[in-house]
Amino acid sequence: MPTSETPPTPALPPSVQLGTGRGGLPVVRVTAREGTAEIYLHGAHVTGWTPVGGEPVLWMSAASEYRADAALRGGVPICFPWFGAHARDAAAPAHGFARLADWDLVGAVDHADGDVTVTLALGDTAATRASAWPHRFAARYAVTVGAHLTLRLEVDNLDVEPVRIEAALHTYLRVTDVRTAAVGGLEGAPFLDRLAGPEPVPGEAVPVRFTRETDRIYLGTEAAATLTDPGAGRTVTIAKHGSRSTVVWNPWVAKAAAMADFGDDEWPAMVCVETCAVGPDAIVLAPGASHAMTAVLTVGA
Repeated sequence: MPTSETPPTPALPPSVQLGTGRGGLPVVRVTAREGTAEIYLHGAHVTGWTPVGGEPVLWMSAASEYRADAALRGGVPICFPWFGAHARDAAAPAHGFARLADWDLVGAVDHADGDVTVTLALGDTAATRASAWPHRFAARYAVTVGAHLTLRLEVDNLDVEPVRIEAALHTYLRVTDVRTAAVGGLEGAPFLDRLAGPEPVPGEAVPVRFTRETDRIYLGTEAAATLTDPGAGRTVTIAKHGSRSTVVWNPWVAKAAAMADFGDDEWPAMVCVETCAVGPDAIVLAPGASHAMTAVLTVGA
C-alpha cells in the first residue's frame, strides 16, 4: 500500500546513497564510521547491518522475493498495526500492512560521533483506511547506523478515538547453527507457545535453546535479550524500550520447507529475537497520543 503522494527526495549526506536494489526496488545504502547498512523503502526494511571489522549481523533468505507486492524475508520487517493473522479479517495480510507499504524517505543526518540516522515515514491512505485497521495515523522510523544498530518506531494516533496497535521489529539474526545457539535474558518470563495453545506457560530458569520449531511470545518483559553464537564466537544483545514482549522464532525443518520465500535448508542459519508490543502487551493510544518503541543491537565477544 504505497503512500498517496511521493515527496521529493531530500538532500542526503555523502554517507547515504539512494539507489536501485534487487527487483528494481529503491534502496538506501548507509556508510557510517563504524558500520554499514542497507534499507529498502519497501517496508522500511533493513536488510543488512555490518559493524566495521565484523561480520553481517542480520540474516536474509536467498529465496526472498523482491517485489512491490510481497514482504521481504529476513532482515528487520516492521509488523504494524497488527501481529500475525488479523483477529477478524482472514483476508488481511499477516503482520499488518506496514511491511508491504512504500515508506517515504524523510531525511538523513550525520552525527558528530560518526553514526548516521536515516528517517522514513508512513501515513494513512485511502487504502489503509479501507483496510482491516481503518484509523488515521503517522509513523516515523529512525534507523541509526554505527557500531550499534538502533531502530526506533514511533506512531501517532491522529484519529478521534482510541486505537489499539500491535508492533514488532521482527529481527532475523545470523547464527552459525541455531542448534548450538542460545537466547538469554528471558529467564523467568512467562510466554505464549504459539505451537501449543492460548494459555501462558510459566517462565523457565534457563536460556532458550533450539531442538525443534520454536514460536514463543515472552510477556511482560522489558529486559534485553542476548543471542549467544558459539560457532561465530560472538553475542548479539538486543536492548529495548517501549516494548513489553519479545518473540523468539525459528521455523525448523517442516515450516521452512512450506514457505516459498525461505530455503528448505536455511533454517539452521537464523533465529528471530523480536522487539514487540503484541497480544496482552499491545498499546492503546488515546487520540493525539504517540508511542515509541526502540531496539538497540550490539555485537560482543
